Amino acid sequence: MATTTSQQPTAGVESLNGLHWVGILAALVSAAVHLLLGARMFPSALGISFVLAGFGFLGGIVLLVRGYRRRALYGVGIAFTLVQILLWYVVNFAGGGRAFPADVGTLGAVDKLAQVVLVAVLVVLLRR
Repeated sequence: MATTTSQQPTAGVESLNGLHWVGILAALVSAAVHLLLGARMFPSALGISFVLAGFGFLGGIVLLVRGYRRRALYGVGIAFTLVQILLWYVVNFAGGGRAFPADVGTLGAVDKLAQVVLVAVLVVLLRR
C-alpha cells in the first residue's frame, strides 16, 4: 500500500520563516557594507578581500533560498561571520593606532551589529 506524505518545502522563498528573513536582512546589510568598502579600496588586496567577503554573504543567501544543506550552511555561516568579526578587530584595533570602541565608525558599527544579529539568528536556526 502506497502512502503519501505531506512534506514541508525545503527550498524556495516559501520555506523561509521570519527568523530566516531577519538573517537574510542582516547578511544583506553586511554584504552591502563589504562591497561598498571593497569598491572604494579596489584593487588593493584588502579591497579584493572585502569584495570576496561581500560575495560570500550573498552566496550564503542564495544557498539558503535554494535549500542547499541548510544545517551545514548555518554552521559555516556562523564560522564565516565570526571570522569576519575577529579579522575586523585585529586589523583595526589590535595593531595599535585606533581605539575600540571610540574609532569604530558608522559603517563599522552597522556592519558589526548586522553580523552579531546574523550569528545569533544562525545559532538559533542551527539549534532547532
